[in-house]
Amino acid sequence: QVNVVESGGGLVQPGGSLRLSCTASGSISGINTMAWHRQAPGKQRELVAGIVPGGTTSYADSVKGRFTISRDGPRTMNTVYLQMNSLQPEDTAVYYCYTFYRGRSFWGPGTQVTVSS
Repeated sequence: QVNVVESGGGLVQPGGSLRLSCTASGSISGINTMAWHRQAPGKQRELVAGIVPGGTTSYADSVKGRFTISRDGPRTMNTVYLQMNSLQPEDTAVYYCYTFYRGRSFWGPGTQVTVSS
C-alpha cells in the first residue's frame, strides 16, 4: 500500500505565497513521477505541475512563472513541494498530490487553498 499525504494549504491574500508539501510512503521505492493537480468548485480536476524521475518538470500554462515543483533531498526523493507565488483568486481549489508507481496511481486526500482578501 502506498500512502500519499499533502500539507500546507490555507487562506492567503491575493499576491501572497504558499508552499505545499507531499510525501508518498509505504510500499514504494525509488524515484517516481509525482504531480500536483487541483480541482475548483464546479470544475474538472486539472494538472498543475509534475516532476518525473529524471527531474524534468512541467506546468500548466496558467501557473507557469508563478509555481515551482521540486523534490526533497537524496534520502527523501518521494517528497515534493509546490511553491506557489503571486496567488490569485482563480487559484482557489483543493490541491491533490499524485504519484505513479508500478502501473498504479495513488492520490492524497487533498489540501484546500483559498485565495481571498
